[in-house]
Formats: sequence, C-alpha cells, structure tokens
Amino acid sequence: MGRDVHKQDEREVAEMGGIAVVFGVLLALLVMIALETFYYGDGSIIELLAATLSLLIAALIGMVDDMLGWRIGLRQSEKVLLTFMVPIPIMVVNAGHAMMTFPFLGQVELGLLYPLLIVPIGIVGTTNAFNMLAGYNGLEALQGVVIFSTLAYLSWEVDAFDAFLISACIVGALLAFLIFNWYPSKVFPGDVLTYFAGAGVAIVAILGNIERFAAVLFAMYYMELVLKARGRFKPEWPAKVLEDGSLAVKSKIYSVPHVAVALLRKIKGKAYEYEVVATVLLFQLAIAVVTIATFKKWF
Repeated sequence: MGRDVHKQDEREVAEMGGIAVVFGVLLALLVMIALETFYYGDGSIIELLAATLSLLIAALIGMVDDMLGWRIGLRQSEKVLLTFMVPIPIMVVNAGHAMMTFPFLGQVELGLLYPLLIVPIGIVGTTNAFNMLAGYNGLEALQGVVIFSTLAYLSWEVDAFDAFLISACIVGALLAFLIFNWYPSKVFPGDVLTYFAGAGVAIVAILGNIERFAAVLFAMYYMELVLKARGRFKPEWPAKVLEDGSLAVKSKIYSVPHVAVALLRKIKGKAYEYEVVATVLLFQLAIAVVTIATFKKWF
C-alpha cells in the first residue's frame, strides 16, 4: 500500500498496479508472435521477441524498486545502473536503423555506434525519465496513452508493424488500467509501470526508425528534468494540500505539475488534483500535435 499524498486524509492505496498492464501487454505480444509463427509465417519475430524481453526486464527492475526501494532505500544511481540491463536484448539483435538524421548534418551512418551507444542511451534515458513525471492520480497512465497513441500513428505511417503493435497493445492496457487509476485512484501504477512504459517509448522509436520524433514527443520530460535539477532532485514534488482539498505549491516550482498548479491558481483561484492532471495532459496533447506536424513536414 502507498499513501495518496494529494488527499487530506493521505489514504492508503494499492501499489504496483502496473503489473496488470505488463501482463496484458506481454500476453497480447505473445499471441501476435504465435500468430506470426504458426499462421502468417512471412516475417521475422526476432526484433519483436527482443522488444518483449526488454520490456519485461524494465518491468522487473521497476518491481524491484517498488518492493525494495522504500525498505532499503535504493539510490538514484543504483536505479540508473539497473536500467542498463534493459537495452541489452535490443542491442544484441542489432534492432533499428544505423542511418540517422541529425539537424544541420543530415543523414549519418553510425554503424556500430548505433547499437553500442545510441540504443542504450535512448532506452536508459526514457526508462528513467518517464518515472520523473508522476505522483498524481491518473497522470502516468494518461501520459502513456497520449504518447503511445502518437507513436502508434507514426509507426503506422512508416509501415513499422512491430512498433505499431507494441504501441497499440500498451495503449489498450493503459486505457483498461485508467478505470482504476483515475481520480480518485483505487490503485497506483508503481515504478513497474513507469519503467515499463519509459522503456517502451524508446523501443518503439528504435523499431520504427522514428527516434527524432519521439525526442520531440518527450519534450515535457526534458522540462521536468530541468525543474527537478533546479531543486537538486530533492523530494519536493508533492503539492501542498489545503483545507478545501485543493492544491498549492509548497515553495518553489520544482516540477511540471507545479507549473500546472500555479497556472490554475492564477486563472481560477484553486487547483484540484484532477484539474492539474488535465492541464498537464493538455500540455502533452499540444506536444503530440507538434510532433505529428513535424513528422508530416520532415519525414
């Protein structure tokens, strides 16, 4: 159980609900692998199997963090080091495309630098970044729905079926999870979901050769990193709960939800948790629109 810190009574809520999402996605992917093996038989399943294994490793690391982190206090550096296991299956099968497009440089053939450098940096980065923007009822799941829906669309447009399949499966599982995770939450996702979803973003981008668009889609997480770095990564992310149940920023702005709280209080005088989540979601939807517009112009 975990405390819901944005409620006056700080009620206890079931943790690690992300396990249900992980099982749902993995089951769907295994069914598709079985269909490809026994029915269609017209394509390779190596990259899809590697992606499935990487996602499972990310989920297991998140589970370890959920079960041990609050008991023995895993350091942030230890969590990051653990996530370096996540990209290994993608690296060993040399998934993705070594030809990448960079601003001002155009297309560059990276060769072995791609699986040995770009892939681990990308997957470790998104795995840890997705875990930063969290802590409000429904926030992680809704962010995941918007991000993976956008990635599914982009993957479909470039005929990257494996990337589309993974994205679509994750969106479906997150929508089901939202029934229980939306305000007021009956279950929290836990790190098992945030690590799993974060790894999924990079894996889909690599398999679909849409890394640069995924980078645009992740813009709000760069902002979250900057704001948390401003606070030296101290645990200042929860908002202050007022007597009427609304929220306020405790001191300075140290996260994107703090920006939403401050904005709502300035516009309407109060900021409730579900309004903060909706505001952050609008930010992410705007970024998704920019990502799709960029894709249509440059791909």
